[in-house]
Amino acid sequence: MSTQRFVRSARGEDVETVVAIQVAAWRDLYGDLLPAPVLAELTGEEAGARFREQWHTAVERPPSSRHRLLVATDDRAVVGFAAVGPAEDPDRWPGTDAEIYALHVHRDHVGRGHGSRLLNAAVDHLLEDGFRTVHVWVLEAGNPLRAFVEAAGWRPDGARRELDLGVPVPMVRLHAAIGG
Repeated sequence: MSTQRFVRSARGEDVETVVAIQVAAWRDLYGDLLPAPVLAELTGEEAGARFREQWHTAVERPPSSRHRLLVATDDRAVVGFAAVGPAEDPDRWPGTDAEIYALHVHRDHVGRGHGSRLLNAAVDHLLEDGFRTVHVWVLEAGNPLRAFVEAAGWRPDGARRELDLGVPVPMVRLHAAIGG
């Protein structure tokens, strides 16, 4: 077992790996739900370029000091990431409500504690930034991310939406109280 497992703020040199993890996670999450051409578009090179730009901006010029991109490492290699910040939904108050925009662990490293370390580090940062609740959107259909956060005590708050990814993809919002 590695002694070099930890979570840290992402750096510019981590972006390529973050993109690779995100693309693989999207293939895993959406692969059975979307037509092959739609999935190929969402995970292809053009999408990868957009993700690269998005994550470089998140590292170099985050929208606020309360936005963070964290990475989990194993033997110094990035194996997962979490992006967090103020909640963006119109029914949430961004002063006290936070959101996990993304949380993914490379499929070869799932089940080794990296997701838990990322989630705990994210919550620690959100608490330091004064947030009291945190939310995450997950696929309504059973999936590993939903099972993971529900096992950590998160529950649906009643909000639902559908992503239009060529076919409707139902999602639910889960939440947890993190501070008083």
